[in-house]
Amino acid sequence: MNRPGRLFIARHGETVFNAAARLQGDHAHTPLTRSGFEQADAMGAALRERLGPQPDLALWSSSAGRALQTLAIIAEHLGLDWHGARHDDRLVEIGMGGWGGRYYADVIAEHGPVVDAESRLLKPAPDGESYAQIAERVIHWFDEHGRAPGDKLVIMHGISSRVLRGVLLGFDPLPDYGAPVAPGLPQGSVVMIEDGVETLVVEGTGGERA
Repeated sequence: MNRPGRLFIARHGETVFNAAARLQGDHAHTPLTRSGFEQADAMGAALRERLGPQPDLALWSSSAGRALQTLAIIAEHLGLDWHGARHDDRLVEIGMGGWGGRYYADVIAEHGPVVDAESRLLKPAPDGESYAQIAERVIHWFDEHGRAPGDKLVIMHGISSRVLRGVLLGFDPLPDYGAPVAPGLPQGSVVMIEDGVETLVVEGTGGERA
């Protein structure tokens, strides 16, 4: 049986919500800032250097606009057709319920800290998505598509990518979260996972806000 190829997991570039310190979560369309475009350029250039022009690489993305924007820039660097990419709702960011779209400062004033100081994870909103639910959907995506032969590039988000990476790296579920979670990476980062081992391809220059 053919074995799965390398999985490149990228975190989209900075957005206007990130720059304004607003909780983005599963908002569908929040455009990239100029810094976000620069981060996407850096990811594309690094992947081009590693993989060469027009690599045999399946393109995947979260269905969120910021991920698709990031993918468009990377695909141009690689000489690949963005229109041939596939996107999937199961790759989107954590659903933040009633906290989504609000300023961090306003939510903190009402509910206390929303980012865990030790793990740097967003605390789920009372009416939001749990980490176990994120794990369930990203596992379903991987079982359906990630196990196929060949290399793949997947554009994701801060929290959802940490959960997928945690699953693929075989981490134990984090206490109080009910899901395996890998360490965080800045916006504009790319990792490669092959045979259960993760390699950092690009460390982005963005922040950590989701």
